[in-house]
Amino acid sequence: MAEKYRTAPHPTTGMPPGVPYIVANEAAERFSYYGMRSILVVFMTQYLLGPGGALAVMNEPEAKTYYHQFLSAVYLFPLLGAPLADIWLGKYRTIFYLSLVYCLGHLALSLDETRLGLFVGLTLIAIGSGGIKPCVSANVGDQFGPSNKHLLTKVYGWFYFSINAGSMFSTIVIPRLLHTYGSSVAFAVPGVLMLLATFFFWMGRYKFVHVPPGGMSAFAEGFTPEGLRALGRLAVLFLFLAVFWSLYDQTSSAWVLQAGKMNLPYWPGFLGGGQVLPAETHTLNPVLILLFIPIFSYGIYPLVNRVFPLTSLRKIGIGLFVTALAFVVSALIEHWIEAGERPHFAWQALAYCIMTAAEVMVSITALEFSYTQAPPKLKAIVMAMNNFSVSLGNQFTALVNLLFRDAEGQSTLRGANYYLFFTGVMLVTAVVFALVSHRFKEHTYIQPEAPGEE
Repeated sequence: MAEKYRTAPHPTTGMPPGVPYIVANEAAERFSYYGMRSILVVFMTQYLLGPGGALAVMNEPEAKTYYHQFLSAVYLFPLLGAPLADIWLGKYRTIFYLSLVYCLGHLALSLDETRLGLFVGLTLIAIGSGGIKPCVSANVGDQFGPSNKHLLTKVYGWFYFSINAGSMFSTIVIPRLLHTYGSSVAFAVPGVLMLLATFFFWMGRYKFVHVPPGGMSAFAEGFTPEGLRALGRLAVLFLFLAVFWSLYDQTSSAWVLQAGKMNLPYWPGFLGGGQVLPAETHTLNPVLILLFIPIFSYGIYPLVNRVFPLTSLRKIGIGLFVTALAFVVSALIEHWIEAGERPHFAWQALAYCIMTAAEVMVSITALEFSYTQAPPKLKAIVMAMNNFSVSLGNQFTALVNLLFRDAEGQSTLRGANYYLFFTGVMLVTAVVFALVSHRFKEHTYIQPEAPGEE
């Protein structure tokens, strides 16, 4: 007898029963992904073996090239996973099958420490991680109907909370495993967590809403006048979001380099002591996210709503201005460094607090807004467009660093001017967004509540 799955949301005003399985799956998957990613460059430059078993490591430029090509692929494969889910397989089957591909990628990295294992492993992980990315976030929204859609904001907040909980713990644990036990164990543990994530997802199969794939009719719906207007509005929004990601993702590059010129603190004794390394300063971001999500969801947003109604677009607009403020602090830090001073890391911690507040307002809100504004049969495709904005933002940062160079290859945007340039770009973006966002007409597409079987 064929398995019977629910195809419409539960008629409840409370939390859908599938949500705990989704959150558990996301936490384990993010532990897996960020743990593997945190040791990737170190593995390529210190542990990589040749066919004969001898060390055959990459130099730093080569390792960085492979690393960023991998990240680029991760954010391109949502464009494959989304139509696969929306048109042919449905979100549940797409997530489940590609999660198994994901697990095989971790297995390849753990068993083969040569370039062949690296290539096969990263290719499979890029397909798996990138392919499921738009489907998982869209699957969250599919669980809600008209009677409990008011809980979407909180659930996307907890969904984002699980992402950062997984990444925070993995970036502490996995590098220690690499140093103590070697790369096979360090890559195997994220693989086990990904297998566990897949198991959590499978356990919830009778709790989830399984929205059937729309077939090729999904394309026809996208080209209706209403569908085109919805996609057009979202495409414009994603261009603004790309600028946000251009600045935000520099917290793991330019800000790390800046931290190396600052007076860094020491870890507490119960965490081993010793001075914090520049690369470790980025751990502050997921820690702050875990604190800020409940503060904003249960404190700041309800308080502000009493005097100023906070729509999704208003949250994003305010967040864009806050992002620019974070880079003003970075520019101030760089000015002090240029003057020969060594400022304390507390100043960059302030910048992290401001940027994380912007992340809560922009990134989490964009997840929810993208889902609710997407036509019913194009949910995963729109989520893929949202992910692609991350790729566009990073391409803009790379282009700036490529074009603003002198004949000797040195940047012409030196010191504080570098941060002020991006501050100016962000401020212009925020002002334009404030001027045009009122033209967006919000249409919430939520699955109707009715029992059904797949």
